[in-house]
Amino acid sequence: MAWWEGVDETRVLIAPDTCTIENHVTDLLSLRHPKTGDATCYLYSDGVLQELHWFKQSYGSWFLGDYVSEDGRLYIATPVDPVFILLPIFEEARMKKGDDPGKFRQLDEIIYIPGYPGYQSLSSMADKTMQVVCDVKEVGSTKFFRLNDLKVQTWLCHKVNNGVDKKSTRTTRLSKKTKVEKDSHNIKEMFGRATRKGS
Repeated sequence: MAWWEGVDETRVLIAPDTCTIENHVTDLLSLRHPKTGDATCYLYSDGVLQELHWFKQSYGSWFLGDYVSEDGRLYIATPVDPVFILLPIFEEARMKKGDDPGKFRQLDEIIYIPGYPGYQSLSSMADKTMQVVCDVKEVGSTKFFRLNDLKVQTWLCHKVNNGVDKKSTRTTRLSKKTKVEKDSHNIKEMFGRATRKGS
């Protein structure tokens, strides 16, 4: 049984505030982790998928108004690209053998995973986001999807390059800050000098 199933106690969660949006929908979904395949809890709120992480110190509680939550864990929701989460099930669904690119399948067939009804909540999101890595055929009003290896590689390269660009921008900013703070003094030295002067 996963930690979120059957939990009646109050928990502390840091997540984007959706209470200001009218008709907001927030669900806790049990989905397979894309790397391990283990059941993992995700927060799906107003079209944004977020992975839940938790941290716990050895001792701790939360005071929430007049209530004390003995469980001192802190839960944090971080946005995750749904393509990462959906890639493994789209890979399985195409039933690829050898050099054959696999079969086109309807979205409802692909996201039907026994024991994981949470995927069906992602139907409209999957329809939009997975087109970037899939070949799509439309027959009448029905769409059929098949994962395309070349599109997946292109998408992954874009993700990596985007990450490298952000990292180099951050490094440039840090090096500029370092140059500005170059003449700063070590606080230990400052207190050492003050102590020597006073004695």
